[in-house]
Amino acid sequence: MLSFLLALTLTSAFGEVVNVPENNEETQKLGFEVDYQNNQFLLDGKPFRYVSGSFHYFRAPKRYWRSNLRKMRTAGLNAVSTYVEWSLHQPEENQWDWSGDADLVDFLNIAQEEDLLVLLRPGPYICAERDFGGLPYWLLTRVPDIRLRTNDQRYMRYVDIYLTELFSRIEPLLRGNGGPIIMVQVENEYGSYACDHDYLNRLRDIMHEKIGSKALLYSTDGNSDSMVRCGYTHGVYATVDFGTSTNVTKSFELMRKYEPRGPLVNSEFYPGWLTHWKERFSRVKTSAVVKTLDEMLAMGASVNMYMFYGGTNFGYTAGANGGKNVYMPQITSYDYDAPLTEAGDPTPKYFEIRNVISKYLPMPNISLPNVSAKGDYGPILLSPIVNLFEPAGRQLFATIVLEKSEPLTFEALGLSHWLVLYEADLINSTTDPSVLHATVRDRGLVYVDDYLIGSLTRTDNIYNIAIENPNARKLKLLVENQGRLNYGQGLHDFKGISEVTLNNAPIKHWKMTGYRLDDIGMIRSLPMITLESGSLRRGPVILRGTFTITGEPLDTYLNTNDWGKGVAFINGRNLGRYWPKVGPQITLYVPAPFLRTGENELVLVELEYVPNSRKMKLQPTPILDYKL
Repeated sequence: MLSFLLALTLTSAFGEVVNVPENNEETQKLGFEVDYQNNQFLLDGKPFRYVSGSFHYFRAPKRYWRSNLRKMRTAGLNAVSTYVEWSLHQPEENQWDWSGDADLVDFLNIAQEEDLLVLLRPGPYICAERDFGGLPYWLLTRVPDIRLRTNDQRYMRYVDIYLTELFSRIEPLLRGNGGPIIMVQVENEYGSYACDHDYLNRLRDIMHEKIGSKALLYSTDGNSDSMVRCGYTHGVYATVDFGTSTNVTKSFELMRKYEPRGPLVNSEFYPGWLTHWKERFSRVKTSAVVKTLDEMLAMGASVNMYMFYGGTNFGYTAGANGGKNVYMPQITSYDYDAPLTEAGDPTPKYFEIRNVISKYLPMPNISLPNVSAKGDYGPILLSPIVNLFEPAGRQLFATIVLEKSEPLTFEALGLSHWLVLYEADLINSTTDPSVLHATVRDRGLVYVDDYLIGSLTRTDNIYNIAIENPNARKLKLLVENQGRLNYGQGLHDFKGISEVTLNNAPIKHWKMTGYRLDDIGMIRSLPMITLESGSLRRGPVILRGTFTITGEPLDTYLNTNDWGKGVAFINGRNLGRYWPKVGPQITLYVPAPFLRTGENELVLVELEYVPNSRKMKLQPTPILDYKL
C-alpha cells in the first residue's frame, strides 16, 4: 500500500518553490550543476540563479562576519563570494593558520547560517589588491627562477600542498555534502596573465579530484576574446566580468563564444573600484550601477558584485599595481565605494541595489540595517619612545642582522615585510657633489653620516640623489616594502636595493638589519626620549599614547593628518599604513573589536615627520577622499 506523504511548501531564499517532504527518504540529492539544455543552473535539481556579492573574510574582524553577511542577505543577495588567501593561511612554509580572523571554516558556516550560498575562489593566485596577489612571499626564496602561475613542478609542488590542506578542511562544506559551497574557481582571471592551458588543466584535475561533482568548477576572465580564450579550460564553466561602462549584450556574446549553452554569468560586476596612494578616491555612480545590474538580471543572468563589502587591508597586506617603470601601491582602506562602507554601513547605493534585486528575487523578512554609531574619542598625545636606529631600537625590533658583500633582498633575508636598513661605508669621491644611485624597491630614505638627505622612490622613478658632503663616510638606506605587485607580469617583485653606486663605482660590503614590526608590546617598559618635532633627520621613531573609553567601544577613525608616513597600532593590532602627505586616505578605520573599555594604547612607527602637536585624534567620520 502506498503511503500518503504530506509536504510543506516553502519559498526559499533563491526564488523557487521547494517541496519539503516529511519522509527523509524522499529528500532529493543535494548538488549544483549546469542545465545546458535550458541555459540555467540547477540547485538541488531545481532551476536557480544567484545574485551574489564579494566579501573577503580576511578584510574584517571575525566578530563582524555575521553582521556583514546578514546585511548582504537583507539586500536580497542569495550568495557570497570570497577569495581564500594562501599567504594568510601559510605565512611560512612550515606554518599554518586557520584560527581567529583566519578561520575560513567558521566564515563558511556563518554564511550558511545566514542563508547564503558560497562562491569560493581559492586561487592559488587571487590578485584581490593584496600583497603578491595572495601568494606567500617565501615562494620567491625557494628557487630564484621559479615560474609562478605555470606548470613549473617547483611551483606546483607547493600549490598541491596548499590545495590539499585547504580542501581537507572545506570538503564537508561543499554543496554535495550539504554545505553552502556551490562553485569553486580555478585560478583567477588567468587570461589576463598567460595562455598556459597545461597549467590550468593541472589545476582543474587537482581540484576535481578533491571535490568531484560536489561543487561546480568555474573560471573568471575579463571581457576580451584573448582573456576568455586563454582562461578557458575544458570541463570548467567559463564566465566573464565587466563593469558599468561595458556593453552588456556584447560582453555576454563573448562568453557565448566559449560557453554556447548554459546560464549567463558576470562573476565580477563592479559597483565601485580600487584606489592607489597619490590619486583621487575612486567612485562609481549609483545610477550606472543599478541600470547595468537591472539589465543583466532582466536577461536572466547570475551576477556577483565585486565588492559588496570591501573592508580593510590591515597590517602590511595591501598590494600594488604596475609594471615596467610603473608602481602604484594601494591605500590601506578597501572601502571600494562599495554598497557597504569600510565599517559595514549601508549606503544609498545599497538600498538602490536592493530595489533592483527585489524585482527578481524574494526579499527576506529581515529588518533593514542602519548606520552604526561611531566613537568620538578625541585627541591622543603621543610621546617618543625609541629611535629604530639607536641601540635600543635595534635590540628590540631587529628581526635579522647580516653582513654580505652585496645587498640581499627582503626575501633572501626571510623578511615578508616591512623595513630593511642597509648600511655601508662610502668610498672616497673626487666629485663634488657625488651622485648616489640605487634601484630601490620600493621607497628608500637616504641618510649620510646619520643625517637624512632625501629619498629614492620607485613610484616616481627617482633612483639618484646628490651627496654634497665630499667627506661623507657612512651611508644608510632605509628601504620600505610598500606592497608587492598583485597583478600583471611583474609578480617576481623582490624588495630591497640593487645596483648601488657612487659616481658609477659599486658600493660593497653591506650590513643589513631587518624590521618586521609585528609585535610592539615591549615598548611599554621603555622611558620617553627627547625628540624635536618636524622631519625625522636621525631616523624613524616609535611613539606611544593612551586614551580611555567609557562604556562599550564603538568603531572609530584615526585621523593621521599632518603626520608623515608609517603604520599605526591600537592595542597591538596593526591598522595599516598611513601616508597623509600624498592622500587621498587620511583616516584609518578602527573596528570596535580592536578597542576595550578603559585604557587603550596607540603606537605609531613614524618614518618621516612628527608635527608640533604630536597628536592624533579618533573621530566618528572617515576621510578617504581628501583633495590635496
